Amino acid sequence: MLYLYRIYGVFAALAFLCVRSVAVAAAGYTVVDLGALPHSTSQVIRAINNSGEIVGGVRTPGALHRAFILSSMGFERIEGLPGTDYSAARGINDLGEIVGSSNSASSVEAFRWTRQAGVQRLAALPGDNSSEAFGINTHGQVVGHSSGPAGIRAVLWTRNGAIREIGTLPGSIYSRALAINDHGDIVGTSGSSPAVRAFLWTDSGGMYDLGTLPGDSGSEALHINSAGEVAGYSSGPRGSSPVLWSARGAIQDLGALPGGQYGRARAINARGEVVGYSGSSHASRAFLWTRNGGMQDLNTVIPAASGFVLTEAAAINDQGRIVAIGRDDPHGGVEHQHEDMHGPQTQLPIRIFLLVPAP
Repeated sequence: MLYLYRIYGVFAALAFLCVRSVAVAAAGYTVVDLGALPHSTSQVIRAINNSGEIVGGVRTPGALHRAFILSSMGFERIEGLPGTDYSAARGINDLGEIVGSSNSASSVEAFRWTRQAGVQRLAALPGDNSSEAFGINTHGQVVGHSSGPAGIRAVLWTRNGAIREIGTLPGSIYSRALAINDHGDIVGTSGSSPAVRAFLWTDSGGMYDLGTLPGDSGSEALHINSAGEVAGYSSGPRGSSPVLWSARGAIQDLGALPGGQYGRARAINARGEVVGYSGSSHASRAFLWTRNGGMQDLNTVIPAASGFVLTEAAAINDQGRIVAIGRDDPHGGVEHQHEDMHGPQTQLPIRIFLLVPAP
């Protein structure tokens, strides 16, 4: 059975939770509605770990943009480094260590955060003045990029904060590292705009181009699992397509939902389950892709009368828990042709949902 619960007071610290009682049922998932953000605010969900802790960043009316962690302890703001006016959390490991960035008037700086030690600065490469962190593994290795007069370069920080540049693809002028697995394998993007390419970096083999779908010119790798499988997208004249690279480097087009014209794969778990979005000029839909079932619209596991539509699946953990972004559905499940986050913006509030597989 699928049940929808409203979490009262989870976001009460920022006083923007819109509460209403809803109870719906279907097969497959328990759906937890984590609340709504007024249309005048912005938010982004970045990651979920295997303990179900969720991180991202949020801005509310009259408040600064702040990183957050949402867990069984409730909603916790992460203020960022001293003297900065913005923070965003982009990665979390199973130890609850969080990485992200915060910025001042003159620079952006990467940080690592723990409940025990608070926020700690991750230094940029010598001569650079900015850095951002995007991923962290259970060994405390952090990936991101450092930037300055020499450009933007993908980097790896060790647990003790030592920084290492990992290079660029041949002929490229910049690189960004976006995710790392527990083996220390790193993925990201490198290139010279607009010809950017997904890369995989290993300590033994260095950086190599993961390639694109036939006919495409660009690609980006957004996430990597413990088996070395990589999720991301390939792009070209026809738009972007969600793709999966195998551990051997073979690329697979994950397809599109009916009517879909573009999409991206955002995350992959240890079981090879991929989440992301597939959309058109009219609407975007959250998807789950599996080897046996292919691409499935996550809205199909939610009753039409639920009152919301899931527009993007942002993250998935190894237990199959999915963090999705959605909006109230003014059409009551009859027609989902409203404009959404991947097209012209509406005045509908953004909602955050956690989908938990049924036992």
